[in-house]
Amino acid sequence: MESMGGGLPQSHPICLPQNALTPLSGGRFSCGPAPNSWVGFLCCVHYDEKKGWVLRMRSQYPVWPDNKRFAFTIFDDTDLGTLANLRPVYSFLRDLGILTTKSVWPLGAVAESAEYGDTCENPEYLAWLKELQAEGFEIALHNASFKTSKRARTAQGLEVFKEHFSSWPKTMVNHAACRENIYWGANRVTGSRRVLYNLLTWRKQDNIFRGHLQDDPLFWGDYCKKYIQYVRNFVFADINTLKVCPFMPYHDPEKPFVNYWFCSSDGKNVEQFNRVIVERNQAKLEKEGGLCIMYTHFGKGFFAGGRLNSKFEKLMRLLASKNGWFVPVSTVLDFLRSQNGGHRITGAERAQLEWRWLCDKLFLGPT
Repeated sequence: MESMGGGLPQSHPICLPQNALTPLSGGRFSCGPAPNSWVGFLCCVHYDEKKGWVLRMRSQYPVWPDNKRFAFTIFDDTDLGTLANLRPVYSFLRDLGILTTKSVWPLGAVAESAEYGDTCENPEYLAWLKELQAEGFEIALHNASFKTSKRARTAQGLEVFKEHFSSWPKTMVNHAACRENIYWGANRVTGSRRVLYNLLTWRKQDNIFRGHLQDDPLFWGDYCKKYIQYVRNFVFADINTLKVCPFMPYHDPEKPFVNYWFCSSDGKNVEQFNRVIVERNQAKLEKEGGLCIMYTHFGKGFFAGGRLNSKFEKLMRLLASKNGWFVPVSTVLDFLRSQNGGHRITGAERAQLEWRWLCDKLFLGPT
């Protein structure tokens, strides 16, 4: 982040208490309590060469469509997901009226699916995915396959995805086992945060992932930029993802092959998912008027022994009874981008986000 003559940085965030200001027409604000639909504000002192120091403010949480109190959605990484253990989960979500995002592997031999999870090469599984899409669920990408893919195979995976689902994938999440991941491992963070990350991981994740490196056999950054709108990076412990990253989706000029990044809350398996959506956290999310984009693997324990996990079922029924906006990930991100105009992350925002992720990662483990 640049500074002015060793003084304050050119852009410096300021926290204001909840309901400190009331939004008025024309972008003006007044002191005093705000309407219930406005939860908080982000302020930034910005240096303008003509105007000097300028205080800029915007709502931290938007007014959700249809007067909903909060928003909740899920991105399901497809690892270990099969028709047998996923169909009951998605039928349950559909019946609750909660539409989410289901990722897929377009390629991958059916013979290996028992170890990794089903792929679109399984005709019965593919037919079910198309049913999900018709019901309003979003189908997204989790790399071309469950194993590392060179550039040509990644291109093939994208084409197969488009053939099956009639459009390019709008959202995508890197699959941890694939070396063509884009801006992954140590490349997720910058500066001193990268040094610390490499120390914490014994440099095992440094220079492993190559998808963003031009002239590398695994490079596909140009395809990512051309076809994919949103890519997930950081995952946090807080149920209110938007509280941690209020400017998402955002573009990072230091990672030019991704159009927009988004963050998630950590629900990697059924136990962690249930910890995040306990009653008190649901009440917190509703009170704050925030957004939860849950990261999970529905193939990890949500349906076992012939039935849904009872705690998951109970908590999701409670959540569905609230006045929430339950739509797929890209629908939420499109709405947020219409509000923030496609935010370009600043150095200060990036540093804050990376430090917070590293702190959470000490407790959450791999995300």
